[in-house]
Amino acid sequence: MDQQGLVTVASKWPVDTTIDRLEQAIATAGLVVFARVDHSRNAREVDLDLRPTFLLIFGNPRGGTLLMQENQVAGIDLPLKFLVWEDEHGQARVTYNDVAWIARRHGLSPETAGVVTATASAVENLARQASQD
Repeated sequence: MDQQGLVTVASKWPVDTTIDRLEQAIATAGLVVFARVDHSRNAREVDLDLRPTFLLIFGNPRGGTLLMQENQVAGIDLPLKFLVWEDEHGQARVTYNDVAWIARRHGLSPETAGVVTATASAVENLARQASQD
């Protein structure tokens, strides 16, 4: 994890396969996919180039709401997001916000620690499933 709370993992799959695997893993886990944004397609529509880059917005409304009930401003970081992108060497990568970092950023208390821990574990597992398994 870097100082900005971001975690990046390499994928053994191309970007298109990784984003599809990630979306499937999210659905299988019983979470909601709220949106899939194709940044590279949007760039092409305005005659700009961008390596493959997708943003997947997902979450669990129950868990996210519990965090926002404690500090509503946490909603700026919720729902959760995965960025699946291709680096300059053609390597697909998955980047996401560390959930514990989000909790610290918003000063969430020990009362929501169980939600934070469970969510952090789920996000890490989803990224691994999509990029490595």
